[in-house]
Amino acid sequence: MYQEDFTKPDGRSLTLYGLQPVRVDSEIPSPSTEPVDARPVMRWHPLRGEWVMYAAHRMGRTFLPPPEYNPLAPTSDPEHPTELPRGTYDLAVFENRFPSLTLNPPQPDPGPAETRAGVGACEVVVFSQDATGRLCDLSDARIDLLLQVWADRTTRLAATGKIKSVLAFENRGVEVGVTLHHPHGQIYAYDHIPPVQATMLRSAESYLADLGRPWLADFVPEERASGERIVRDDVAALSVVPPFARYTYETWVLPARPVGLLSELTEPERQSFARVLRDALRRQDGLFGGRMPYLMTVHQAPLDGPHPAFPLHIEIYPYLRAPGRMKYLAGTEQGAGEFANDKYPEAAAQELRAVKLEGGDQ
Repeated sequence: MYQEDFTKPDGRSLTLYGLQPVRVDSEIPSPSTEPVDARPVMRWHPLRGEWVMYAAHRMGRTFLPPPEYNPLAPTSDPEHPTELPRGTYDLAVFENRFPSLTLNPPQPDPGPAETRAGVGACEVVVFSQDATGRLCDLSDARIDLLLQVWADRTTRLAATGKIKSVLAFENRGVEVGVTLHHPHGQIYAYDHIPPVQATMLRSAESYLADLGRPWLADFVPEERASGERIVRDDVAALSVVPPFARYTYETWVLPARPVGLLSELTEPERQSFARVLRDALRRQDGLFGGRMPYLMTVHQAPLDGPHPAFPLHIEIYPYLRAPGRMKYLAGTEQGAGEFANDKYPEAAAQELRAVKLEGGDQ
């Protein structure tokens, strides 16, 4: 992996990554030269036991711009700069211009609930210079590069001494709230362990304490022995529709060996993980013959100490349960936190395995 660090005119950081040496053929641009004035605030929800982020400056962020103004494309007209320069590179990461969290926010005024500054970081990860492509259109080698980039960002954010948890994710499709169609994802870094990761950690640590081995050490052999829910098995990594799937075609990508961080994978393990991830995303699009709207989340162990119980894995939540039929989060999901699924995971996995991929790959 090759990488080069730059500073934008407004003071934000930019890192370009490539499979080959990075080359920049223009000035480092920014849509604005004014420093970002973010003042994120956190308020405590006493009944749910969780923080809520407030970032009023985000109301002015870019929203579904016309194709001729794509802030994630390389700058073509210096009079109308975007976020990225022209040059030779494969992926780019820069500080979000409209962050929900920042590493050095000002202290807020007292609020009506327990209030504190929104400490953390928000980054944008641009998967490709091609505005029309998909993440799954990237080669296995470039998906592998993305895994290395996620690992590198996690290591860098941990080095600030302020971050306890890092979540990389991709929202795709207007159905899930995407406001820019250029293939990209985001990274949110928190100064605390968010509720989902905290619950995973408690459950995983309880499993390890009770049985003396990580949950993943049992889950992978059990799924392989069953075979009903496996979508693809690549020896060092596999994809499954988990037996407890909440979304109809929910798919998890897991390493065969229990680890907590992407940086802990060996090179062969990471390459296998990349192949399985690309395959899983391609099958989502092949299922109904169009781009599946989805949310993809990368779950890594918290960074506040060793957590051998926490299982590294990626979760893909497809938002269609049938052609043209959305999976809406309604009463029981949002009001009670318990999902209702219309299809057993075994049937969903069988349909995903049966998808005929372009190029004949199965």
